[in-house]
Amino acid sequence: MAIRLVNIGFGNIISAGRIVAIIGPESAPVKRIIQEAREERRAIDATCGRRTRAVIITDSGHVVLCAVQPETIAHRLDTKEDVSEEEEES
Repeated sequence: MAIRLVNIGFGNIISAGRIVAIIGPESAPVKRIIQEAREERRAIDATCGRRTRAVIITDSGHVVLCAVQPETIAHRLDTKEDVSEEEEES
């Protein structure tokens, strides 16, 4: 089984199999999740100094902050799955 990687912007890549959720950072509960992750040193800032537009929650409990829209990341995940399925059928 091959590991699928997804580009989350600015040269940062994450394993697709570890992603549990991709959410926007605007709501109070998400802001609380980010703050708790920072305090517990589980936050990974992949924004390269830009505004956080998506928050990725992983199965290990890490919180990844991204400067790319959640829809863009989801589209990249779908595209990767389509390519992988086509390769497997060949």
